[in-house]
Amino acid sequence: MIIRLVSAALVAGFLAAVVATGLQLALTSPLIIAAERYETQASLSAPTFVSLVVRVHGGHDHGAKDPAVSGGETASEWQPGPGLPRMVFTALATLVGGVGYALLLGAVLLAVGREPTPETGLRFAVAGFLAVALAPALGLPPELPGMEAAPLADRQFWWVMTATATAMGLYLIAIRRAPISIAGGLVLLVAPHLAGAPETSHAASALPAGYAAQFAARSLGIAFVFWAVIGLAYGWAWSLFGRRTVVHA
Repeated sequence: MIIRLVSAALVAGFLAAVVATGLQLALTSPLIIAAERYETQASLSAPTFVSLVVRVHGGHDHGAKDPAVSGGETASEWQPGPGLPRMVFTALATLVGGVGYALLLGAVLLAVGREPTPETGLRFAVAGFLAVALAPALGLPPELPGMEAAPLADRQFWWVMTATATAMGLYLIAIRRAPISIAGGLVLLVAPHLAGAPETSHAASALPAGYAAQFAARSLGIAFVFWAVIGLAYGWAWSLFGRRTVVHA
């Protein structure tokens, strides 16, 4: 069972990573490169003493951010070089995420007693997209380099809280289905948003607003395709490895 679970997750994660990486390179990478150009121009045009004042007074001096992380950290942290290194790093990161999410999806399917099929996998994958991507994006939309962001620790905590609460809420509503469970699930769905996402400073940015909107929309679209491929591929791979086991037996 464990071997079948891991094998199906590897196949699903690989296929999802191939599709998502292609979409990222075609749809979001050009926006990231354009945003980095704006950020570089803004930093070169600003007086040198401004960044010193920002640091002394504890402000957010973002520097050159890592585009692989929404609202990434300063240039003092390692980041892949432009061109092929960045493409390879993006593909590897997407692959690791795809396999991890596929393992999680398979474990959840087995835990709730659902036989993994492409249809069942797709339904649970949509729930995964809602919990991991869409719900957190309502408070913390995907951000381009150069955009002001709240402290990383605060964003990570709110993301984990929102994803966990949304997943539990969907479970209570879609799986348990009792009236009190549905009520509790609705409370869990809205609680993180009532608490509020971490506040970001509203400093002016040289980045056009249209870039940020396009990046957020395209990122969520890619995330949906990513999760859909995971669900469909996991159900298909589970059945495939099951048939092979029967044949060998």
